[in-house]
Amino acid sequence: QVQLVESGGGLVQAGGSLRLSCAASGTIFSINHMGWYRQAPGKQRELVALGTSAGITNYADSVKGRFTISRDNARNTVALQMNSLKPEDTAVYFCFLNTVGINYWGKGTLVTVSS
Repeated sequence: QVQLVESGGGLVQAGGSLRLSCAASGTIFSINHMGWYRQAPGKQRELVALGTSAGITNYADSVKGRFTISRDNARNTVALQMNSLKPEDTAVYFCFLNTVGINYWGKGTLVTVSS
């Protein structure tokens, strides 16, 4: 079993910053990808950012230049630094990881950006 626990969500004004953190625990072998998805009200869940085991990072076009993902492979943690937040970034953010072909998800943390 793998558990993911997110923290760091909250309410922020447009233009502000938040940092999300996620810690994985349990029986974990090798992690392939680790990162963040988000789901806004009435919309599908979308990829925000991920980091691969090779150190490659991918971002959604909508967050490039504003968000930065960082992984600590030794501690099985991933963080998402979100700057210049916009109201359209409002969503529940989910941490995920892929290991041995299985995706695991956190319960999500709410980010609300007010205009």
